[in-house]
Amino acid sequence: MPQGFAGDAAWEAVLAELTERREEFHAQSYVPPDFVARLKELGMFRASTPARFGGEPMPPPEFLRGVERIASVDGSTGWVAGFGSAGTYLACLPLDTQAELYADGPDVVYGGAMFPVNPVTPTERGYLVKGRWRFASGCMAADVLSVGIPGDADGDNRPRAAMLRPEQVEIVQDWDVSGMRASGSFDVVVDDVEVPREWTFIRGGGSCVDEPLYRYPTIGYQAQVHAAVGLGVARAALDFASRAGSRTGVTGAPPLADRAYYRTGYAQAVAAMRSARAFYYEVAEEVWDAVAAGGEVSDEHNALVRLSATHLAATAAQVVHEVCGFSGTSTIDNSHPLQRMRQDSQVPALHAFLMPSMYDAAGAVLLGRPPTVPGFR
Repeated sequence: MPQGFAGDAAWEAVLAELTERREEFHAQSYVPPDFVARLKELGMFRASTPARFGGEPMPPPEFLRGVERIASVDGSTGWVAGFGSAGTYLACLPLDTQAELYADGPDVVYGGAMFPVNPVTPTERGYLVKGRWRFASGCMAADVLSVGIPGDADGDNRPRAAMLRPEQVEIVQDWDVSGMRASGSFDVVVDDVEVPREWTFIRGGGSCVDEPLYRYPTIGYQAQVHAAVGLGVARAALDFASRAGSRTGVTGAPPLADRAYYRTGYAQAVAAMRSARAFYYEVAEEVWDAVAAGGEVSDEHNALVRLSATHLAATAAQVVHEVCGFSGTSTIDNSHPLQRMRQDSQVPALHAFLMPSMYDAAGAVLLGRPPTVPGFR
């Protein structure tokens, strides 16, 4: 594995366990705390903790390869593991708050539910928070959570995230979906909890940590993380198609690999996936190199990060769909391995960070125009 993660033996052991337990995770709709602890052992949840607080901040391309590898075994678990990058959000908190957050160690699991942004009552210390929020992925194993509250002039009126301890939050286990079923993206409810202002931050706002990782595009990084999940799932689909090539159908027809349409479809899918993957990692390396050398991230860099991630997520979803198409009638069975891959692959491409509108926004910036999507930068 890339530098910064545990060694290959540890990875193989964790991925073997994931292969054995992924049906358990999907049946209960979440990755449990004991397996998230295994992901901590790999280094996933210290990869974005500032070095000043004991973390091992990892170059984004290396972290993304780790997410890709996990997602190639199970997309939902890759989705949860990807939140090991969320310390780049938390770097916006005041340094004293971060010191308290990481007081027990750098391996902090953060789960956030930003929307809908619910109104709050201002207090002398901060905000009285009350409401219900959706899509709190990984919340069942989170050490700390946040919910979205209205912004103010200090943050250009962008929504704030209010930090909470798990015991201050009710988790409503209502996650009933076809894709990323084990991500545990449940609703969370908060009932009149006061959150001090120093425990809130603007998502994607200015970092309080002067280390290279926290100069990398925060929102763009999260888009890349979600896209890496789609990449891992597509990789699994192509691996399945490669192995299935020797299979004969119930009609007694030649093996799939002896049929021109199967060979052609497989070759086109491999070409599309590898091309999108190369663009994606090329951009991640280029932008990281600029940041690590002390440079600033340009608008063009940010646009390329968003564009390459969006293109990868869309390509991955299309590739899995095409693999299902040329693999034949058997894929309609709900128990067929490609069915889960197909359902999981759609989710990253539907995320707000990776929707088709990002092509328009990136194109505008690359052509010297203002972005067409709010919060693109």
